Amino acid sequence: MPVYGVPVVQDTAHQAPTTPAVPARALLPLILPALVVGIGASLLLLLVTGLAERLQEVLWGDLPDALGIGPYSVAWMLIMLTATGVMVGLVVWKAPGHAGPDPATLGLTAAPIAPVVVPGLLVAAMLMLAGGPSLGPENPVIMVNVALAFWLGRRLLPRLPGPLWPVLAEAATIGALFGTPVAAALVISEALAGRPAKGALWDNVFAPLAAGTAGAMTTNLLTHPVFDLHLPPMGGPRWSDTLAALVIASLAALLGLAAVEAFPYVHRAFSRLGHPMAALPLGGLVLGLLGALGGRLTLFKGLSEVGELAGNPDGWTAGQFMTMAVVKLAALLVAASCGFRGGRIFPSVFIGAAFGLGAHALVPSVPEAVGVAAGVLGMLLAITRQGWVSLFTAAVLVASPTILALLCVASLPAWLLVTGRPQMQLKEDGTALR
Repeated sequence: MPVYGVPVVQDTAHQAPTTPAVPARALLPLILPALVVGIGASLLLLLVTGLAERLQEVLWGDLPDALGIGPYSVAWMLIMLTATGVMVGLVVWKAPGHAGPDPATLGLTAAPIAPVVVPGLLVAAMLMLAGGPSLGPENPVIMVNVALAFWLGRRLLPRLPGPLWPVLAEAATIGALFGTPVAAALVISEALAGRPAKGALWDNVFAPLAAGTAGAMTTNLLTHPVFDLHLPPMGGPRWSDTLAALVIASLAALLGLAAVEAFPYVHRAFSRLGHPMAALPLGGLVLGLLGALGGRLTLFKGLSEVGELAGNPDGWTAGQFMTMAVVKLAALLVAASCGFRGGRIFPSVFIGAAFGLGAHALVPSVPEAVGVAAGVLGMLLAITRQGWVSLFTAAVLVASPTILALLCVASLPAWLLVTGRPQMQLKEDGTALR
């Protein structure tokens, strides 16, 4: 019975029925399919991002040089972003399946789409990545990998359950994106929370973890990704660092929530244009204007650009850092609303890092590592509503044992601010998920 209004938690370990464990003979057949999906998902991700990078070099380097135009001049930003909107709009208009469903309705998980839709979605994603809109590759690549794994898996191994293939593809792609299976395991375990499942947690994450491991190892062997920003090392924890992390994470979450609240309205405004050849070019033009305001670092997905910020944390004023954070957030909002095919994690990392570095510039006693990690944590919590991914991403940017404890503390008030609020993902009717 309650004691002073607090329920007493009784030991029911020997009373509650336990879920029977899945035998090893049921898990062993999943290893090979998981490894194949993991390797394939990583190779497709590397192919898409590699081709997009080559195209980006042409569009933002070779072509303006040949025309005698500054590659990051205001004129070229407006031309290139608007042209990207036109090109992606043509793909969305004419490609079979219109390059997949409305990206505003998608999160990190994806339902299988018809294989005929895959080519258009890949082209739209590569054009977007090369052209400069503030979105990352995660959502379209996850969708393509899910579609291919589901279609091939059901034909080659029909005895395995159909719902297994999307989970393997999602875990494999997330592992490949971050270069570690830990991120995939965290996302899958969070998705399983509250759902009825057969067997223990590790029985359910066994195959996805194998797929995520294969995806991460393939990426690491081929490209050697490094997320550590090499910020000045932190010393031991201080009370002032704890306070700074609490404040920065909470303020970053509030800034992110402002964009989340505006998301349905901005999306509705672009939807009223009624055609991708109107919405996407207009969105591209707006993104060009935002790029002219925020500078070249506010273009593209933001992963390499955040490295430039971190490499010179004293190179900009607090006002400049905050301007880049707000402009990038506005660019993310526009790009996600007008129909560009892309994800929101990597741009959110840039926004959070710029916000945190702005806090350091404003209050120099705040360590750069604390500012960046707390800013990224709060922004990702608001934009993705993925607690584990937010903690993990913020922690890997700053290789410090001290930072993880600070982030766990800072996540508590930030989560209270975002939980129950609308998400940056819409239902089919255009209203926000909660």
